Amino acid sequence: MAIGKTREVQTDPRLIEINTARVLAHQPVHYGVIDIGSNSIRLVVYDDLGRAPFPRFNEKSLVALGAGLDAEGRFTEEVLDTAMWAIRRFAAIARAMDVPRVDVLATEATRRAVNGAEFIETIRAETGLNPRILSGEEEATYSSLGVISGFFQPKGLVGDIGGGSLEVAEIVGDRVTERLTSMPLGALPVIAMMADGIDPAKKRIDEILDGNLPPLLTEPVFHAVGGGWRAVARIHIAMTGHPISVVHGYEVPAREISALAKKIARMTPEEVAALPDVPGRRIGTLPASALVLWRVLRKLKPERIVFSAFGLREGWLYAQLDEEEQYRDPLVEGAMAIGLPGARVPAFSEALGRWTDDLFPGETQHDRRIRLAACALTDMAWRDHQKVRALECFLRLLQFPFIGISHPERAFLALVVLFRYDGKLDEFVTGRIGDMLTRNEMQRAEILGRALLLGHRFSASMPEILEQSRLRVDPDAVRLEVGDIHCIPESDVVLTRLRGLARATGVTGAEIVESGG
Repeated sequence: MAIGKTREVQTDPRLIEINTARVLAHQPVHYGVIDIGSNSIRLVVYDDLGRAPFPRFNEKSLVALGAGLDAEGRFTEEVLDTAMWAIRRFAAIARAMDVPRVDVLATEATRRAVNGAEFIETIRAETGLNPRILSGEEEATYSSLGVISGFFQPKGLVGDIGGGSLEVAEIVGDRVTERLTSMPLGALPVIAMMADGIDPAKKRIDEILDGNLPPLLTEPVFHAVGGGWRAVARIHIAMTGHPISVVHGYEVPAREISALAKKIARMTPEEVAALPDVPGRRIGTLPASALVLWRVLRKLKPERIVFSAFGLREGWLYAQLDEEEQYRDPLVEGAMAIGLPGARVPAFSEALGRWTDDLFPGETQHDRRIRLAACALTDMAWRDHQKVRALECFLRLLQFPFIGISHPERAFLALVVLFRYDGKLDEFVTGRIGDMLTRNEMQRAEILGRALLLGHRFSASMPEILEQSRLRVDPDAVRLEVGDIHCIPESDVVLTRLRGLARATGVTGAEIVESGG
């Protein structure tokens, strides 16, 4: 059973594994994307063009190109000057960072503007960059690929709201289907609709949705992309006291978000500004984004909504990868990138993965990836003082920007590493977990964490020693089988760790035996 909820076991031929040699041999190459949107222009420089990209620089400029069109549909000179200032700055930053490749993507406002092509040519001439104007269908496709890249085999519909348009597409695992659309329901045009009142705006939005929105035919899940909708998630997290502040992977019953969006849509700017954790730059556009979200959820009636920090830019990045790289698991890849290079013995995580392969009989592929991610992170705090390692790792992993992971899975992973460092499940820790994990899942996290602790202590974090042993959980005892009994350092210390694992599994016995004994 997957952490946090029952889900269908999916068949997938890909291999999920820890590959130390590949990770250590890889030389990251910085990669940049400039996204010329209808409301903002943003530069993101990623640490690598890979399966689990981490942003090393992220800046946006609120140019509002979509609001800078004159009566003839042309960008005004003023808005073009502002846009070029931002793009020249971003090009200079990329050069200073020695980013070898910067892709420039222009969306709804530029493709709609009469002089959009001239704007693109100006960018080419002044910066040497080569912008590309995406069609509405391409926007929908790349936004959906962003969700595919950021989750583990997602299904459902993806909706990405920007300044000028709303893209919606159906996704199934690693594929965007033909059911996709782009609608003029971005924040800026909806603000214009709301000038005559919310009721006429609702009617117009509903008419556009009725004629364009694809049906929800797969999983009853709506994946919400875009800064306006992520702002709604931030507010909901703050209002409910949810212990994890990371928006990516935040999953909520759709009825709760629909009710909140309905309220925000009717708020004044002053009321929006008073909401908890509302982004200051979203105050003016948030009611419009919320209105669209409310009407979309009302139309689709999904059971759940999942918020994604990955969208157009990350989908474009994902599309640049070869198939082998795309098929790598984003969580395990991210955990290896963080955990292996700084470990005392990087190859030990790979050995731990094999050593714990039989710990949970019937383990699904979904849960295997969580276990391997924990193994990859198992030595992340060896430099820290032993009194703070457990809790510091727990708190860091709760909020770390991993992808391919839900909030309950974050809590599980953080709890595993807490126990790996011999931490305690006290009131403070349970308060941070809340109701994200069941008692059985917390026990499973402790079993894995204490198994990792035992593996480190027994082998001195050396793969050669660990591989001479086997961990066996029997009905009467947990047994550590060793090929050479003389490899055991201070057997009483190892026995203490073994007994801790036995208590976590609920058996009474704990013993070290020679193989075949």
